[in-house]
Amino acid sequence: MRGPLFYAKILLFGEYGIIKDSRGLSIPYNFFQGALKIPNKKSEFFYDSNKKLKEFSKFLRKIDHDLVKFNWGKMQKDLSDKLYFDSSIPQGYGLGSSGALVASFYDRYALDKISVVENLNKEKLIKLKHIFAEMEAFFHGKSSGLDPLNSYLSLPILINSSESIQPTGIPSQNLDGRGAVFLLDSGSSRETGPLISIFLKNMEQEKFNKMMKEKFNTITDNCVNDFLKGDVKSLFVNIKSLSKLVYDNFKPMIPSEFIELWRKGIETNAYFLKLCGSGGGGYILGFTQDFNKAAKILNRYKLEVVYSL
Repeated sequence: MRGPLFYAKILLFGEYGIIKDSRGLSIPYNFFQGALKIPNKKSEFFYDSNKKLKEFSKFLRKIDHDLVKFNWGKMQKDLSDKLYFDSSIPQGYGLGSSGALVASFYDRYALDKISVVENLNKEKLIKLKHIFAEMEAFFHGKSSGLDPLNSYLSLPILINSSESIQPTGIPSQNLDGRGAVFLLDSGSSRETGPLISIFLKNMEQEKFNKMMKEKFNTITDNCVNDFLKGDVKSLFVNIKSLSKLVYDNFKPMIPSEFIELWRKGIETNAYFLKLCGSGGGGYILGFTQDFNKAAKILNRYKLEVVYSL
């Protein structure tokens, strides 16, 4: 048995801000994917994954049954048949590896599930988000539910606030353009929970809180608007401001070996870096108006274009 594929995601805009109701934009990234799988006699069995899924299934029993019900018999049979999650999504890299797993579990085992082929109105989307937040809490302690939702729908999602989300269209890529959104591999994974704790503690400080409300959220909103309108010129003005704001205020979330590269991009305008999810390692997002130029400067690192501008 091999289940449907569920893709990775990239949070283009909204890291940390969406916790405090800024806008955000998340897109599926089908370069990486995962699926539930039961091995046959000839295939390899992944013990660690099966063990983790068994722990996950126990956690799911604690979720409010009025919110979501599961087919426990089917789940337990599959687990005893050595069910595992076959995934190419790197863990701890900000691409939603746990979100894809949660989406696959909901798709396979949820009773009376909300199907992606339904007319997904606001109420259904918010309910899905709440279900996924409860399920993904097993992996992070606290979850917005957005990563699994993006993986489940396999559509770009516009986040207006924690209680206002909607599928959205994005402009077609300019395959002849020199600009690009790219991923930079930091070479190390990270854990989301401790970084979220640092952020929430910083939010208790009046100066940091004011910066988030008056600057960070406003600039993030502008980036979302520019991207959706296809206004590349204005987008890069705002991306530069966002990159500098993160450089000045989110140092613990920037891997130490990339702080100088971060600053260099801002000073030369050759590229602008931003956090991919919670930061701290994994992938870093980059925006450039000339990818070849940026690639020469960043030639020590593996870059992957995800969107052409």
